[in-house]
Amino acid sequence: MFFDLGVRDFLDRAELVYPDRIAVVDEPDQPAASWGSLTYREVARLARAQAASLDELGVPVGGRVAIVSHNAARLLVSFFGVSAWGRVLVPVNFRLAPAEVRYIVEHSGADVVMVDPELRHLLDAVTGKHVFVLGEDDDKIFGSTAEPAPWDTDESATATLNYTSGTTARPKGVQLTHRNLWINATVFGLHTTLDDNDVLLHTLPMFHCNGWGMPYAVTGLGGRHVVLRKIDGGEILRRIRDHGVTILCAAPAVVAAALDAARDWDGEIPGRDRVRIVVAGAPPPTRTIQRVREELGWEFIQIYGLTETAPLLTFNRMRSEWAELAGTEQARLLGRAGAPAVGVRIRIDESGEVLARSNTNLAGYWNDPQETARVQAGDWFHTGDGGSLTDGYLTIADRKKDVIITGGENVSSIEVEDALTSHPAVREVAVIGIPDEKWGELVTALVVVEDEITADGLIAHCREHLAGYKCPKRVEFLDELPRTATGKIQKFKLRAPFWEGHDRQVH
Repeated sequence: MFFDLGVRDFLDRAELVYPDRIAVVDEPDQPAASWGSLTYREVARLARAQAASLDELGVPVGGRVAIVSHNAARLLVSFFGVSAWGRVLVPVNFRLAPAEVRYIVEHSGADVVMVDPELRHLLDAVTGKHVFVLGEDDDKIFGSTAEPAPWDTDESATATLNYTSGTTARPKGVQLTHRNLWINATVFGLHTTLDDNDVLLHTLPMFHCNGWGMPYAVTGLGGRHVVLRKIDGGEILRRIRDHGVTILCAAPAVVAAALDAARDWDGEIPGRDRVRIVVAGAPPPTRTIQRVREELGWEFIQIYGLTETAPLLTFNRMRSEWAELAGTEQARLLGRAGAPAVGVRIRIDESGEVLARSNTNLAGYWNDPQETARVQAGDWFHTGDGGSLTDGYLTIADRKKDVIITGGENVSSIEVEDALTSHPAVREVAVIGIPDEKWGELVTALVVVEDEITADGLIAHCREHLAGYKCPKRVEFLDELPRTATGKIQKFKLRAPFWEGHDRQVH
């Protein structure tokens, strides 16, 4: 017997088994009216209403629905209301500049665009057949009383289209299928030992590779979602205390925010010996891992993956064999990317690049068969990261692709260089990532100029073209950039002084 796997499986089970259990506690400080607390029965009703509303708008199966939103219950419901009835959800990074959002909406061919009220300025840049403001247009998005048209789940159909910054100046649309998302969520839940007693604090932006799959996994197991709209270290600790939070996913910058807030916290740190924090984006320093475990008393878990792999590839969690080791050594071991998750195969090719084979690898890049063929050559996904595999554990040593990971977000060096060189005073530029305790890596521009311009002036120029997190935080002026005999900039020479004393070229 064979049944196609689909994201609706998670919602159907929650509604059947836990209909009256609180499913979601929405952010109380939403710019539109907060949805407060919703049961799984109410979440399922809203998802069906959204699917029926899309029917009434004439959005076909396979039609793309873009949503640009901070964390919110409306966004969480949309993971089901759009994809569970055959459409493709396009969750867009709310930090992007209007021109970047416009490109994604146009490139994806979205039939519907929904934006957070705080982001209504995007409507000046974005055009679409149907454009709505979340909260203000809820009657048009979640208001239908009809039953949605049935859809026979096809596990090979694209469920979400997630745009990622890569080695080119334009983001690429990653097609993740129902099968990709179902397996990723299930394996993620297995490795994190999720159950129906868990309470997830959404510290990770839900647009970020679909909240790494937690919207599906926690729902399917009947756990509770606590929505956090904007990151604040003190507020993270308060929500953990007030809602009995047991698990959260985070980039290193969120870890730093929690540790900073803990210094001024009055009394015992909330969640001690209860919370597990799952970290990805860049490996935090050993000392940071040790502080999470000792100062916060939280379990530290690290994962590695990419949007293209849905994302889980490797998983690193404390194991019994390390129990007698010193805390510093345990933290060092936890700083590795991890061992392959169930169903994942990892190998290192002759050039040192990490290759992955799993059921969560992307179906392809949207309208880009050439790039799809390149990254899937030989039926292995080519991560673009350099690493080593020792005793079953992967360590990422450097990046073969020109990407900086800052605050958990990918930044294409080429994209930033393009923005900088569009300024008439800039003759040439190289953008690199340098180690930073808070952000993981700091976007740094090394610039050769023809006319006078200040660092602040160049950063301001970048902000006209790029999202704030992509703009350089540091600018240094040089007389010339080192080049090979053929004229190629030697970035390794530029990186060297900043990374001196580090045993790997990622942070």
